[in-house]
Amino acid sequence: MIEREITPHLLRLFTQYPFVTVTGPRQAGKTTLCRAAFGDLGHADLDHPRTREFAATDPEGFLAQFPDGAVLDEVHRVPEILSHLKVLGDEKRRNGLFVLTGSEQFGLLDSVSQSLAGRTAILRLLPFTLAERTAAGAGGRLEDILYSGSYPRIHDQHLDPTEALANYFETYVERDARRIGQIRNIDGFQRFVGLCAGRIGQLVNLSALGSDAGVSHTTANAWLSVLVRSDIVFRLPPFHTNIRKRLVKSPKLYFHDVGLASYLNGIDDPRQLVTSSLRGALFENLVVSEVLKHRFNQGRRSNLSFYRDSSGLECDLLYRRGEEMAAIEIKSGATIASDWFGPIDRVAASLQQITAKAVVYGGEEPQRRTVGEVVPLSGLATMLRNLDHTP
Repeated sequence: MIEREITPHLLRLFTQYPFVTVTGPRQAGKTTLCRAAFGDLGHADLDHPRTREFAATDPEGFLAQFPDGAVLDEVHRVPEILSHLKVLGDEKRRNGLFVLTGSEQFGLLDSVSQSLAGRTAILRLLPFTLAERTAAGAGGRLEDILYSGSYPRIHDQHLDPTEALANYFETYVERDARRIGQIRNIDGFQRFVGLCAGRIGQLVNLSALGSDAGVSHTTANAWLSVLVRSDIVFRLPPFHTNIRKRLVKSPKLYFHDVGLASYLNGIDDPRQLVTSSLRGALFENLVVSEVLKHRFNQGRRSNLSFYRDSSGLECDLLYRRGEEMAAIEIKSGATIASDWFGPIDRVAASLQQITAKAVVYGGEEPQRRTVGEVVPLSGLATMLRNLDHTP
């Protein structure tokens, strides 16, 4: 069993708060993480019918089983227990009581914020990072990464990615999408998700998405909200400033797992990705999602945005660090091109906050140039750590 990068922050926060809440998508490894980190605590899975009935009908008796605390999995299944946890926390007046796990698609954070405000730390666990994926024995070729993605079970159990991702998506549609979005037009919804996968890295255009899916703008907006709430996709916000340039206001769309995006785009063999027209978009998705994981695994919120103005000048990713920002361009090519820094330089001329520039690319050789860094995918994590610690 590999140690997840978020573990030190989980352990630290448990000593500072009565409760720690870990949320994230299905099969991201929340239960495995918490049981490994807190092996000496009790454990209860509220997804189990009898356990759930006990907790719902006799919450005080249920919690009395765990005088030294416990890991409560799928706590969103019994949201009413949160008010009893609040009372228990106020009575005991100490940190390190319970670790709660669950999925945001069922309103977990809303419930936790209402009942345990100020009493719980909140962490978001996403699928494996590149380093965790490697530690689990997964292949490191770029095409393999884009194809198989980072859901832990695929690599822990050596599953066929196409089969596993097909089952994941079917389970998601049947269990989560129906329940949280009250979606009845399942065929239309599946088509909509596929269209989203074909538009990764593009500006969100709900009118076009709805038209192509055969649904209204309102329905497209509701369906996209379902995908965001259930941690299938995320929206990268545009950078806003008071400079005179006209900046776009629409976010860009990405999937939390690039393997799922590849599957939904019909990729069933990594060799397809050598020449696929989707390679660049999928590589961009991989890098942006990896940077987001880095933030969450430090127990921090997203500090990411992108830049695009009305003339088409764009920077793929802006990484804020205090009052400063790093500008990051993303290129899937394996050969370094001299003009890669051109757009970043023009963006930096407009934004004085940009104090570092880098290009993350699909090759293997790192370079330090006078205009900025050229960073291979394998060096991304080190670059981010350096950015975090640069004054």
